[in-house]
Amino acid sequence: MRRMSVWVPSLLLLTGASLETGCKKSAPPAPSAREVRDELPKLEVSKDEPLLYTYVEPKGTFATTDKAEDVTPNARRLVRVVDPAKAGSKQDSTRVYVVDLGELLSSGKVAARVLSREAFETGALAQLPPGESSLVAGPHGPPLPDVAIVGADGGAVGPLGPPVVILYGTPWCGACKAAKQYLAAKHIPYAYKDIESDPEAARELAAKASRMGIPTDRVPILDVRGRLLLGFDRARLDAMLGDAT
Repeated sequence: MRRMSVWVPSLLLLTGASLETGCKKSAPPAPSAREVRDELPKLEVSKDEPLLYTYVEPKGTFATTDKAEDVTPNARRLVRVVDPAKAGSKQDSTRVYVVDLGELLSSGKVAARVLSREAFETGALAQLPPGESSLVAGPHGPPLPDVAIVGADGGAVGPLGPPVVILYGTPWCGACKAAKQYLAAKHIPYAYKDIESDPEAARELAAKASRMGIPTDRVPILDVRGRLLLGFDRARLDAMLGDAT
């Protein structure tokens, strides 16, 4: 197996630790390209071409390999492809080519799609099992009280500055509460939006999720600099936050 250097998405310094598993769910639909104009030329990809494949790892980091078979099966539905012969040429860094690698390996040739980098990274992460989360549908208990977060000196943590993370959640969601506590303890500026009591927040999340092609059947959903993360997973969140931590 030939393993290339880890690929770091724009604005993300990728770190990570062990994977935290969560509720099982069916694979979300592949992200739609509706939110981007197809400004890149059409591209047909053959598995016999010398290409680079960028895929998501379980801990939320992205890796690149020149062997399609090296990509783990659960990360093959959405993989970025790059022609290394053209890597040095001027390209639109906000648009990327993606393929279903399983389809490419079985058929030998597929037409690549164009997505924004944010949609690719969000969709790739959505292939992984969700982190700690609560399903929106179904009966729920009363709202959970917030626990005061204190700093290292014993004082309350005050305003941390403009939000780096938008946390969409509900008052009864234990994973939402845990995510808020984690962000505050790490002094990561965040904004919390209750999608049950705030219709505008619910519409905002629905619009973002639709553009990125991910479901909204669970909370929390974290918007980290334009990428969406399903559920609360410390390793993946840290990877997305990068130098903000």
